[in-house]
Amino acid sequence: MKKIILCRTNVFARVFLPKQSLVLWDISTQQEIATPPNSRSSGSQRHQYTRCTVEKKIFLFILTCLLPFSFASRNPALAQSEAETDSGAVVCAPDVYLSAPGDCLPLGPSVYITEMAKLGLTFPPRLLSTQKPDPSLTRVPYLYFHLEEDNVPILSGPAGAETGQSYLPGFVYVSYIDRVDTGRGIYYMLQNGGWIPGKGARVSEISSYQGLEFDSTPHNAFGWSFEYIPVKQAPGYNTPEAGFYLNPFIDIFQVYATQNVDGADWNMIGSGQWVEARKVAIVNPNTTPPEGVTTGRWIDVDLAEQTLAVYDNYELVFATVIASGLEPFWTRPGLFQIYQKKETENMRNNDPSDFYYLDNVPWTMYFDKARALHGAYWRTRFGYPQSHGCVNLSVGDSHWLFKWAYEGDWVYIHDPSGLTPTDPALYKDWAY
Repeated sequence: MKKIILCRTNVFARVFLPKQSLVLWDISTQQEIATPPNSRSSGSQRHQYTRCTVEKKIFLFILTCLLPFSFASRNPALAQSEAETDSGAVVCAPDVYLSAPGDCLPLGPSVYITEMAKLGLTFPPRLLSTQKPDPSLTRVPYLYFHLEEDNVPILSGPAGAETGQSYLPGFVYVSYIDRVDTGRGIYYMLQNGGWIPGKGARVSEISSYQGLEFDSTPHNAFGWSFEYIPVKQAPGYNTPEAGFYLNPFIDIFQVYATQNVDGADWNMIGSGQWVEARKVAIVNPNTTPPEGVTTGRWIDVDLAEQTLAVYDNYELVFATVIASGLEPFWTRPGLFQIYQKKETENMRNNDPSDFYYLDNVPWTMYFDKARALHGAYWRTRFGYPQSHGCVNLSVGDSHWLFKWAYEGDWVYIHDPSGLTPTDPALYKDWAY
């Protein structure tokens, strides 16, 4: 093992570089100085220097890059070490030392590197073993139209007579198979043969967002941002920025530590890189089945983080960002089983005070009365509660999950924050 002789900071250290001339390095100023006269002479002149065997580039990198931003500088307790003796002490080469090596002291940069390794942060960082799902899963064979919040009659034809049926004002999306412009108005033909006036807007784009497939369970928590947010050099609102941003639903990162500063949680996503926790959606891998799960397959829904993770044979195989129920239409915590799967479903509530009708909801998996996992073609953003109690996914993610899941598979809904109520009386029998 290569060793370094720790040099006192008030003297010069002689550095021997392979196949290069002798140079001297001043530890206190971190600068190279000229070789003094008679530097190779014997006697007292030679003994005024302490020799350090180290490659110059490594020495420069460690001293000028790692130490100024070390974890120990933010945590003084980590910086405590044995006092340096007059004659110097043997220091290990910079590396990870999870146990005392015995023949050298793991001080200096090794303290920082080892503390980062304990958090799961290696140099270079360990990459996640992931892949994007098949993009064809994002396609649906339907055209959708969003009706205005008004009473919309169903007609016998373009500009035809009213049939006596209509859609009440509310949250209404229908599927159409034809569009006609009569010159006096635009009309849409529904799948049942009826027509509606074009009072609303076509759904021109369905979210193509997809989560990730995993080849192995990550060692650390990971996640996505659902906003365009700056990365900070340290936790806190008033700390300097690191010079780059996270792109929503594109940049995936790992989480190595969390600190509460300025009344908010901050996640460490790299060395000197922090992001505000409330603007990201995190998956905390846990391959231990929830209590009551009797197989190695289950779906984990974290209401606090707005994430979904899929476990197969006790390993994480898929993860994504969701939209769960918004107060007072919470998604109920508990352990459930998928009791029915339907490739498409029409969802409606006839209560005029909260009328909704959703045509051809794709890839629906019911698990708690009317609450289901399903695709939400009407949503373009995920990562925060929005639904009427169901677990909303992108079309691509719901399709992936539908292909993976069987009726009887377990669905574990939980809220680590404890903010979601558990009183059964608060939960309705309908949802979307």
